[in-house]
Amino acid sequence: MKKTLAYLSACLLFSGIAEARTAYVTDKVEVPLRSGESERTKIVKMLENGALVTVLQESTENGYTYIQTNNGAEGFILSRYLTGEPSARGQLEAANKKLEALTEENKQLKSAQAGSLEIGKERDKLSADLSELQQTAANAIQLKQQRDQLQERVVSVERELQQLKRENQALADSTNQDWFLYGGGLSLFGVLLGFILPKLSWRRRSSGWDTF
Repeated sequence: MKKTLAYLSACLLFSGIAEARTAYVTDKVEVPLRSGESERTKIVKMLENGALVTVLQESTENGYTYIQTNNGAEGFILSRYLTGEPSARGQLEAANKKLEALTEENKQLKSAQAGSLEIGKERDKLSADLSELQQTAANAIQLKQQRDQLQERVVSVERELQQLKRENQALADSTNQDWFLYGGGLSLFGVLLGFILPKLSWRRRSSGWDTF
């Protein structure tokens, strides 16, 4: 008879596994997990408050619930020791963990913000350097343009100077030629006078003798 009841109980337990749900042990210091639905049955292990368990079979007429712990131990626990919410200590631990996570995240955000500020400063410095380089490049281009213009002006002036030199040389050559012609003309005039004057003197003498 006992074997039959145990078999039926096992069948009922395994049939309820498909409808398993999650529950937590309430804030009792320790709760016994028993092998049967009675305080007289063997204690499988002691569960700490807030322990997470899986409900395999809901509360029976005796006020027990069949559960499974995280390490695989199965047994009965008084249903009043189960709750659908984590225990206060568990909630406190979860809150503390969340607070630690948020604190760490805050530190990371502050660090990232500080890094962003440094990056912003570096970006501003690079922008200023780029502007300075652009201004320097613009000045260099302007100076190059001015230098090219001056070189072109120098070349133009040199061409004008060469042209003036050629013109002056041509004028000098023309002046020398004119003076040469003038000198030649004067020389020829002197030669002619040299021929004419003696003849004139001779004629005057001849005419004077004839009058006597």
